[in-house]
Amino acid sequence: MREIKAIHVKSHETYGSPRVHAELLNRGVRVGKNRVARLMQVENIQSRRKRRRQSTTDSRHNYPVAPNLLQQNFQAAAPNEKWLSDITYIPTAEGWLYLAAILDLFSRKIIGWAMEDHMESELVELAFQMAAKNRQKVSGLLHHSDRGSQYAGGTYQTLIQSHLVIPSMSRKGNCYDNAPMESFFSTLKGELVDWHTYQTRAEARTNIFAYIEGFYNRNRLHSSLGYLSPEEFERRFHNLS
Repeated sequence: MREIKAIHVKSHETYGSPRVHAELLNRGVRVGKNRVARLMQVENIQSRRKRRRQSTTDSRHNYPVAPNLLQQNFQAAAPNEKWLSDITYIPTAEGWLYLAAILDLFSRKIIGWAMEDHMESELVELAFQMAAKNRQKVSGLLHHSDRGSQYAGGTYQTLIQSHLVIPSMSRKGNCYDNAPMESFFSTLKGELVDWHTYQTRAEARTNIFAYIEGFYNRNRLHSSLGYLSPEEFERRFHNLS
């Protein structure tokens, strides 16, 4: 129980029994899944619940829309094959803080992000520039987003195509076309944002930065990655390459 409680606290109280069990195995503790679930139930240790979210997409524009090349194929054989991007909002006492993020589909790692008090094109441009700087070898990869004006606009399309990146966009009103990105935002809010009342945008920025870089990318175990963190999943891939 000491190990279980320590893992639960380290996860910001976000792990349910499957992830707690996986982390116990990582620590060399041999125990069954059912026993972990039973002990957590006895001690009333639960993962935080997630809530439904609203869309920030505004597709009412006259910009050209890229075809949906991703086609809900959420598999990638290596890093920098497929990137997903989207925008979400964070409530603060000062007003909304908008977060744009880019996720590498191979490892579910957040490789680029930006936060501003607006949803203009600059927001998504900054996120892409960060991702391109972090990854460097981006030529030929598939970049998928919704068909919002920030992504379809000429400035952003010129930016990504200058890196020889291939654009792809979701069908109108279909959130499932960008499901892993939606899942990340749901996780971020269910595990972090919904449990805080931010007085300022600066406070929210600091908290979200710590979650993405200090917990999500480096430590959070993903069931789709065999209960590894995004960074560990990529590290093992490069070691085998």
